[in-house]
Amino acid sequence: MKKKSNVKMRRVALILVAGAFAGLLAGCGGSKEAPEPSPTVKEAVTNEGEKSEFKFENLPDLLLRGEYETIYNHAAQAFKDEISLADFSALVGDFSKGVDSLKQSSILKLNGMELRSWTAPDGKKGLIALIDASNEINSLQVRPLDVYPETDAQLTKVAYEPPFKGDWYVYWGGINALVNYHYEYPGQRYAYDIIKVKDEKSYNGDPLKNESYYAFNQDAFAPADGVVVKVINDIPDNEPVGVANEKAPEGNVVVIDHGGEYSFIAHMKKGTIIVKEGDKVKTGDLLGKTGNSGNSSEAHLHFQVSNGPDLFDGSHAIRVKWKNNIEDSQGHTISGGE
Repeated sequence: MKKKSNVKMRRVALILVAGAFAGLLAGCGGSKEAPEPSPTVKEAVTNEGEKSEFKFENLPDLLLRGEYETIYNHAAQAFKDEISLADFSALVGDFSKGVDSLKQSSILKLNGMELRSWTAPDGKKGLIALIDASNEINSLQVRPLDVYPETDAQLTKVAYEPPFKGDWYVYWGGINALVNYHYEYPGQRYAYDIIKVKDEKSYNGDPLKNESYYAFNQDAFAPADGVVVKVINDIPDNEPVGVANEKAPEGNVVVIDHGGEYSFIAHMKKGTIIVKEGDKVKTGDLLGKTGNSGNSSEAHLHFQVSNGPDLFDGSHAIRVKWKNNIEDSQGHTISGGE
């Protein structure tokens, strides 16, 4: 949720962009057009004319070996329409200079698509790619990455519980911009966008209706003891799904002061928040229902902890210390209490 101009968040689009080379993701979620998630392996012709089986997990090795045409041959036509083989080869060839290996950062499978990312050993270069159910590359991006080891090492003083019950899926989260687009912006660097999934899908039914999404209308809870310092409860939920409200970027939100650390639970469902400013809350107290309000294009929960109560005015996000050792990066499931 990056600030846009002086008052707006970056658009939190939960739709994967298929076919665009430069902009892999418009935000944090799944494709609305979801083919069956059972990839088939295709064959391609290498530079030497030999056939080779393409496996997504081998993409970094192919790139570092210079087998650019093999990669390109496995791209969707929309991808090829965006960039020629020559330009693609020049771009990824330049990226691979000085890179001896690439380590996997994340695997995310959702709504018939699979997203993987890899980083160089020093964390300063990254590769991210998206394939569809036909095992075609829909999008691929290579890019430099900023690193912030000092703030990465500084955890919250308070240990927090997940602000939900049951299993939720981290769409954006982690400490590089490939797995967490918030990471580039100090005010939201350690934020999470979290959804609910079943059978690797975030919705069932009409993808334009909020009620189709598993994350919609779920209970949200206080992540630690504190005092409520901000409540917004009157922002309509976005419908049809995919149309964001940039005029009210946080949507319906609860901000809690935990003694100088402030948690934000954003994009909640209109009219469901049951706490008010000044209320004291305990860990696990019900706050309201999750929704799709504000600058959001799919029902999800935005959660972060900052050193101030205003998401856009001078506050910096703090990396969350969880009560349990939670694996909280992209593609992992976080389990809240029952």
